[in-house]
Amino acid sequence: MIAIINTGCANINSVRFAFERLGQTPTVITSPEQLAGYERAILPGVGHASVAMKRLVDNGWQQAINEYQRPLMGICLGMQLLCESTEEGNVQCLGKIPGEVKALDVGSLTSPHMGWNNLSVQQAHPLTQGLHADDQVYYVHSFAHTVNNVTLVSSEYGQTFSAIVAKDNYAGMQFHPERSAKVGTRLLQNFIDWQL
Repeated sequence: MIAIINTGCANINSVRFAFERLGQTPTVITSPEQLAGYERAILPGVGHASVAMKRLVDNGWQQAINEYQRPLMGICLGMQLLCESTEEGNVQCLGKIPGEVKALDVGSLTSPHMGWNNLSVQQAHPLTQGLHADDQVYYVHSFAHTVNNVTLVSSEYGQTFSAIVAKDNYAGMQFHPERSAKVGTRLLQNFIDWQL
């Protein structure tokens, strides 16, 4: 009973197919009223934060996500929207994950950060089960959550940033687990298995 929230700001098919490969039958939902009927939910997202946040608010998703008390995970931009604020468009976000999203300070590296990168586990959590020091995941982003006490896993690209965060029933993965081969599959299974 997994809901994939369709905000119009993501390619949701790749996320849906990833869960189907794990034997799940996720439902893409388009109405906030549907959310309460599901055991867990995914908030995917790509594109510009201010556009995506406006769609969430205008379509009534903010209240539904605030009231949701089961596991809910944001992916990529979806993770950033769960945080307090973002420098991308200087907008207030959903405020479910403590911390700010800021532009990556990549130095001489190219931006956006695109490609495979290592994970570094900072805190043990059901979402980090089975991760190893040499595991890599696939990123496409130029903004990231600043490392703080809700950071479970970090990565480094010009600076250290949050790869996985969690607070209460809300979590986020900055990378794309649905495009991250066996490691991504393991992480999605961890989300399926996550009991509050």
